[in-house]
Amino acid sequence: QVQLVESGGGSVQAGDSLRLSCAASGRTFSRYTMGWFRQAPGKEREFVAAIGTSANTYYADSVKGRFTISRDNAKNTVYLQMNSLKPEDTAVYYCAARPLSLGRTTRPSNYDYWGQGTQVTVSS
Repeated sequence: QVQLVESGGGSVQAGDSLRLSCAASGRTFSRYTMGWFRQAPGKEREFVAAIGTSANTYYADSVKGRFTISRDNAKNTVYLQMNSLKPEDTAVYYCAARPLSLGRTTRPSNYDYWGQGTQVTVSS
C-alpha cells in the first residue's frame, strides 16, 4: 500500500556530497519510521540511518558525522544528506518504511516497504 520512489544517486569522487530523496505515497507517512539501507556487491544489506516519528535519528557508526537523515512530513519525503563520501560508501541505497516501530530499528526484516534502490558510486 506504500510506494517509495528514490532519486539523487550518482557517481562522484571521494570527498564529494550527495543528497538522496525518497518520496512516499500514502496518507500516514508521518506515522512511519523511515530508514536508509545500502547493499554493496557480495555483501549483506546493512543499516545506514533511520528517523522516527518524533524526528529521533539513528546512524550506523560508519556514517556518523558524515550523513544526516531528515524528513518533511508535509512533502511525504525523507532525505539522506551524504557528505565526505568515501569509496566504501559505494552501494545501492534503499529507502524503507516501517509502520510499526517494533523490533530492532537496524534490522532490514523489520521494514515492510522498500524503494527500488539507487546506485551511489564513489571513486578515489
